[in-house]
Amino acid sequence: MSEFPGYEETLFSKIINGEIPSDTLYKDELVTAFRDISPAMPTHVLIVPNKWIPTMDHVTQSDEPALGRMLTVAAKIARDEGIAEDGYRLIINCKDDGHQEVMHIHMHLLGGHKVGPMLIRKK
Repeated sequence: MSEFPGYEETLFSKIINGEIPSDTLYKDELVTAFRDISPAMPTHVLIVPNKWIPTMDHVTQSDEPALGRMLTVAAKIARDEGIAEDGYRLIINCKDDGHQEVMHIHMHLLGGHKVGPMLIRKK
């Protein structure tokens, strides 16, 4: 039985464990970063905690080190990829209304050209 009722671990756990190949850019004891297989921009990297956490709603205080590491790794990869100077976007989606597609929290690092407006406003 899942420790998070209604949720099952995803392919991200298999990528983290090396069971599924990926273009991994960074890995340590807390997080793993790899290129998105269907990139939306020239640079599209997913940064995930190694511990399975389905959504941001499931985060606890004990997860703070991994979440902080996700941010510092994003900045490092942005510099390594040559997009830090011009800028980039970080996105974490949560659940259905937030358009989360994989139920393992992950941050998208997007860059390489202008990313456009933040949201489309509905009136």
